[in-house]
Amino acid sequence: MMPRVTVQAEDFDVSAELQALRAQDLRVGAVCSFVGTVRDTQALTGMALDEVQAMELEHYPGMTEKSIEAMIDEAHKRFDFYAARVVHRVGRLLPADQIVLVAVTSAHRGESFKACEFLMDYLKTQAPFWKKEQTPQGAQWVDARVSDDTALARWGIAGTNA
Repeated sequence: MMPRVTVQAEDFDVSAELQALRAQDLRVGAVCSFVGTVRDTQALTGMALDEVQAMELEHYPGMTEKSIEAMIDEAHKRFDFYAARVVHRVGRLLPADQIVLVAVTSAHRGESFKACEFLMDYLKTQAPFWKKEQTPQGAQWVDARVSDDTALARWGIAGTNA
């Protein structure tokens, strides 16, 4: 049986992950997925942008996976879907590298879309990852954004990060 959550340094193959998630489950009528990638810019104060040369992601092994498993359990309480898969990378990543995959299967697209969006909003604010961006001005830790907490609030969950 495929794990629901994997945290790894290596890149992932989206097609292979989706194929494995669907594997022989003839009930599946919908697969929704989201892939997050490293941008080459970051928003500074106001409208200015700064170049991102690399991003480093850190986590607490064991605790991070457990936290994401709990997110999937919460999603199952809210939405009617069959399976979910979350792959999140750690370590040094460059612009255009894949960071995260969230994929969900269900009978119909609506539940897959909602569950996938819920999991991504939850991941963005509640998963214990720490991001540091390397720019020409030096390295800086990335703070949680108010917009991420606002996205999570749509689901009736108060964010505590921003």
